[in-house]
Amino acid sequence: MGLTSEDVLGWARIGVLLIVMGWAAWMDHKDRRVPNEHWMVWVKPAIFIWALDLIAQSADWSIYLTASAVVAYASTAIIGRPSLNDILAGSKIDIVVSFWYLISLVGIIGGAMKYGEVSPLDVLIGDSSENASLWWSTLSVLLTIFIIDLAWRFRLIHGGADAKALMLVAILIPSWNTMPLISNYTYDSVIALPPALALLMWGGLTFLLIPVILFIKNILQSNISSISDLRLSWHASKMKLENVFQSHVWLLTSVIDLPDGTSKVYNKSRAPRRTPTDEQLLSDIKLLEQHGVDEVWISYKLPLLVFLFPVIIPMAIFGDPISFIMPLIGL
Repeated sequence: MGLTSEDVLGWARIGVLLIVMGWAAWMDHKDRRVPNEHWMVWVKPAIFIWALDLIAQSADWSIYLTASAVVAYASTAIIGRPSLNDILAGSKIDIVVSFWYLISLVGIIGGAMKYGEVSPLDVLIGDSSENASLWWSTLSVLLTIFIIDLAWRFRLIHGGADAKALMLVAILIPSWNTMPLISNYTYDSVIALPPALALLMWGGLTFLLIPVILFIKNILQSNISSISDLRLSWHASKMKLENVFQSHVWLLTSVIDLPDGTSKVYNKSRAPRRTPTDEQLLSDIKLLEQHGVDEVWISYKLPLLVFLFPVIIPMAIFGDPISFIMPLIGL
């Protein structure tokens, strides 16, 4: 059986996703920073593939403009929002972007007027026309990006690069129907997480492996010699003090002053809420050196993108983790 156009576009999406996320994960791992230029470059093939998909499905003008609204909203994470003062001052970029927002809003209103009589429930049970289902599916991407943006603003998603990556995933993979999944669990499920949020869920599941990996690592490296070490062994590791400053880690070992005027070395169980400045970190390292400490407990700063990249594969195979796991446990 030959590949259909949907299969070709689906595998193209997966290929682009692997490249853009792999590259971003590497930059985030090395520098803890992914420049905006990266997302601006890779959103272009994402939009191109989406446009080809809409053409293949014979989408009408309101669906194209609703998709434009999705991209416009996501763009605020990169270029910001136009301000009224800049518009009145004659800023060309703000005027163009504002016009883009206005045209996209027309698409949403037009789609609502054409397909508003069809409820999302009708779409879920398959009791709607192809264009009505496509418009609601496209509009749902706007809701997905809104949830991601809200999670970023409220620091539920800590890194800006993580939020931008998930927004790009939402544009690149607007629905499960655009992916050539090997498993049918997601296709057969009445309700499934959007692909971008499903990828976040897959990434969250991999975090469950971290305590196991760190515990085994600490055993193999003979880092556990007391009860206090056992308390730290599932979420931290040991490192030479001289390597701490140039590494992306939280320093858990510190020197505390006792009531009797003496001081002792103490291992905190949690990373600090606020990132210490370089000066503060150097001061803490120097104080530990004065106390003869050459090895300390640290907690790794693990970027979310490093976990999102490898789980693209299980997402491409199984789809939504909830839709896959629930039948396995009899739900």
